[in-house]
Formats: sequence, structure tokens, C-alpha cells
Amino acid sequence: MTAKTTQILRGTALLLATFALAGCETVQPWQRKTLSDYTMRGDRDPLGQGDLDHIFFSREMSSGGRGVGGGGCGCN
Repeated sequence: MTAKTTQILRGTALLLATFALAGCETVQPWQRKTLSDYTMRGDRDPLGQGDLDHIFFSREMSSGGRGVGGGGCGCN
């Protein structure tokens, strides 16, 4: 490999490592109450979830997929 290729690979590895480590955070005991609040839940809005299901159905031409087998093609 040339020096330029090695430099690009090292830069890419450093960038990926930076992104991977940037998401790591230690949660303190007094912060857990805030993070476990109802507003932090992903399923707190049934109407919004219905909208997302409709969008997914319209784009993928399939329904279901929430913990069950099959993807709308009939090949369960």
C-alpha cells in the first residue's frame, strides 16, 4: 500500500472510533429518573405510531413485522 492509502485508512479508522466512542455515556443514579420518564418512551404516542405504521405500509407494501414472521409476501 502506498503512504497515501495508509493515511486515508488511518484517518477513516480514527473517525469511526471517534463516532463509536462519542455515544458512550455513563448514566448517574440521579439521572435515571429523567431517562425513564414517560416522555422518553418510544411508544408513548399511539396515534404517532399508527402514522408511522401507515407510512411504512405505504412504502413497503407490507403490514405487520412487529414481532411476527413474514413481510407481506405470504411466505410466512
